[in-house]
Amino acid sequence: MVRILHFADAHIDMANYGRHDPHSGLPLRVMDFLKSLDTIVDTAIEERVDLVLFAGDAYKDRNPAPTFQREWGRRIMRLSRAGIPTLLLVGNHDLAPALGRAHALDTFATLEVPHVRVLEKPAFLTPSDLGGLPLQVMAIPWVSRSGLIAHLNLSGPDTTSVYEALEERLHALVSGWLESADPALPIVLTAHASVQGAKYGGERTVMLGNDLVLSGAFVRNPQFDYVALGHIHKPQDLNENAHPPVVYPGSIERVDFGEYEDHKFFVIASVERGRTRVEWRELKNIRPFISRYVHLEEQDSIAARLEKALPAESEMKDAIVRLILEYPRDWEASIDEAELRRRAAGAFEFHLVKRPQVEARVRIPQDRAIGSMTPLELLDVYWRSRHLENEDLQALEQLAQKVINDVHNPDETPA
Repeated sequence: MVRILHFADAHIDMANYGRHDPHSGLPLRVMDFLKSLDTIVDTAIEERVDLVLFAGDAYKDRNPAPTFQREWGRRIMRLSRAGIPTLLLVGNHDLAPALGRAHALDTFATLEVPHVRVLEKPAFLTPSDLGGLPLQVMAIPWVSRSGLIAHLNLSGPDTTSVYEALEERLHALVSGWLESADPALPIVLTAHASVQGAKYGGERTVMLGNDLVLSGAFVRNPQFDYVALGHIHKPQDLNENAHPPVVYPGSIERVDFGEYEDHKFFVIASVERGRTRVEWRELKNIRPFISRYVHLEEQDSIAARLEKALPAESEMKDAIVRLILEYPRDWEASIDEAELRRRAAGAFEFHLVKRPQVEARVRIPQDRAIGSMTPLELLDVYWRSRHLENEDLQALEQLAQKVINDVHNPDETPA
């Protein structure tokens, strides 16, 4: 049995909320992420896991500041000094935007840090690559679209064909690896990618889009004994109660309000050939995000309604709080923003999102019937009712015309 600590999507340079720590100079939100990372590293060392597998996205920025690189490096060096084999998969936020440029994890490979291996290209690792561990790892890091086009000698703007070609290559590559694998040793697949059917925060289902989406059948192949994924921040097992576990551990801290209800985890996987046990380890002391929504329909007692909508001051303490208000624009003067901010003063950060509503009636010209108008004419009436700027109107009209042309002439190639 091999015990693997699997985590992903650290994004340690997220500093989009709050203040700086006066002692370290670090943004307090960055320190939140580093606390979670410290918990993960401490667990790996204290429990003497056999392997740490990081499934991509150390940072949110492809060009992280040296300070953040230092903080990430300190944690990875602790694993190195403890002699724990550590695999760092390159994610989309780690990858340089231009071909030939170093990615954010390149330093560990360049300096040949002991026990740390950076996976920037698809790779099949055997026990000799893993310090003698009785394990085989098949790794698929993030690959940029421009890199794919260059590597596969493809041309043209058709993104779908690029990703279809890539998935065919990956299937062939992994099939070859599986044929050459030792049948007596467990096999782990790790990838930084979307998988069809996975859920983002807010229960949005992953569909085909602007990046490679692996099929569910590909990752649920029973020849694998564990599938360690990164890229999607919502923790989930896409093959629950079946073999192999197909696990997104999720991000190690809440990144934004899209994750305000999510709990955060890393995973300890005890992997054997044909059987794997997964332990979800919840990360404690995650900074709370609180979101409230109010739609004002009556002008009476607005202050009381808003006071009731806000959480108790003790609940807001040190939390990132958002209050979304929708109301008729004419009621703007009835909203005491200063009082709301006073009540939320104990929050780590308070966001008041005001959405005043303006009633807009769409008027059709008197001499026209709806049935006689073209789609573009109807869209123009609607857009003008929204009081859009002329530049925006022109851009929308061009886009609508392109969409209509594509629908009516799907086989025509754009000039």
